Amino acid sequence: MLFMIYTTGCDFLTVLRMYGIGVGVPQHERTGMLDANAETEIRMGVSREQGTQSIQGHPSDEDCVAEFVGATKRFGAILAADRINLRIRRGEFLSFLGPSGCGKTTALRMLAGFEAPSDGMVRIDGQDVSRVPAYARPVNMVFQHYALFPHMTVAQNIGYGLRQVRPKLAKSEIAARVEAALAKVRLDAFGARRTWELSGGQQQRVALARAIINEPKLLLLDEPMAALDAKLRGEMQRELLDLQRSLGITFVLVTHDQEEALSMSDRICIMGAGRIVQVGTPQDLYDRPRNRYVADFVGKANILNGEVLSRQAGLARIALAEGTEVLVPEAEADTRRHVDIAVRPEALRLAVPGEDAMLRARITHRTFLGDHTEYLLQADGIGALQVNVPRQAERAMGGQGVGDEVHILWTAGTGLVLAAEE
Repeated sequence: MLFMIYTTGCDFLTVLRMYGIGVGVPQHERTGMLDANAETEIRMGVSREQGTQSIQGHPSDEDCVAEFVGATKRFGAILAADRINLRIRRGEFLSFLGPSGCGKTTALRMLAGFEAPSDGMVRIDGQDVSRVPAYARPVNMVFQHYALFPHMTVAQNIGYGLRQVRPKLAKSEIAARVEAALAKVRLDAFGARRTWELSGGQQQRVALARAIINEPKLLLLDEPMAALDAKLRGEMQRELLDLQRSLGITFVLVTHDQEEALSMSDRICIMGAGRIVQVGTPQDLYDRPRNRYVADFVGKANILNGEVLSRQAGLARIALAEGTEVLVPEAEADTRRHVDIAVRPEALRLAVPGEDAMLRARITHRTFLGDHTEYLLQADGIGALQVNVPRQAERAMGGQGVGDEVHILWTAGTGLVLAAEE
C-alpha cells in the first residue's frame, strides 16, 4: 500500500506523515513553515465572485478552519477540479459526495497537500498553504487501506508518530497519550496485540487513533469504511461521529455512499464534473435539491415533466404529461413554462379502497424491505414511478401484487420544481 501511494508522486516521508505518523515535524515547526508561506502569492485563475457555488451559512473568518478559493486542478487536458470556492467550518463534519470522477478526491488531496492547485489557493486558518508540503500542514489523513505496521503492536502503531518528534518526547508522555488515544477509540485492552490479530473495524480504530494522537486541525477521511460489511459500516459510522463530537476536530470525508454522508454530516458538498453543485445540510439537500443532478444522486426521486399553468405564493400549478394538475413548491423564482418536478417515493401514497386518487398505475415490481415495501409502477401517460409504502399502510391496501392496477395519491404541496441545469 505504501508503495502504491509513493508512485503517485509523494516522497516516502510524506506518505508516512499523512498516515498520521508525523515524522520529525513538531507542531511548532509546522506552524513556522505555514508562516513562511503565508505571503506566497498565487495568481488566481478566477475571482471568488466567479465561483461555481454560493455557500449557504457562509462561515465567518473566526469560524473558518480551511478554505478553497477558486481552486482549480488540471492533469494535462483533464480538468479535475474547476474553481472550487468553499469554506469549512471549525469543528464541523463535512462530506464531499459524488460519483467516481466528480472531483471529490482531488479536492481532498489539495486540502491534504498531495496536490497543488493549478490556479487558486487553499487556506488553513487564513494562511495560504497551496505550496506548503503535506507533512508541514496541521492535517492528518485516514485512507481506505489503513497501512498499519504488521511488525508492531497496536500501541506502537499509534505512538509511532510521537516517537519521531524532535526534540524527543519523554517515554512516559508518549505512553500516556497512546493510552488516552486507545481509550478514545475504545481499544483500551488491545495495546499489546498485533494489528493482524484485529478485525477490520478494530484496525480502522487503530488508524483513527494514530491520526488523532498528533491533534490535527483537520482529519481527512478518504472512504475509510468502504472495505467494511454493511452492519459493521453502520456501527463504525456512529462511532466515528461520536469521536468527532468528543474531540471537536474538523472531519472532512470523501464518499460516494449517500447514506453514509446523510447519516454523518453537518453539511454535504455535492460535486459533479469537478464543480460544487450544491452545499447544504443533509435535510436541505434531500428536501430541496437544487437541480435534477442533486435530486437523482441524493436519495431516490421520481422526476416528472410538466407544464406550468399558473404561479402564486411560491406554488406552481402544473399539468403533468397525461393532464393531471398538481400544486408543487418552487425551489426559486422561475419563469419557465416547461419544468422538471422531483417527488420522493415516500411522499406519494397508494390509495386504499374508497379514496379519491389522482393517477392510475400498474405494478411492475414489488420489493419487500422489512419496514416498507418498494413498488415500481407504470403510470398512464407518465411512465415509471416508485412509491415506498410503510408496512402498516400496506396492510390496509389489501395486498396488491405485480400486474395489479393501483391509484396514486398526490398531496398538494408535495414535490419540488427543480431549477434549470446549468
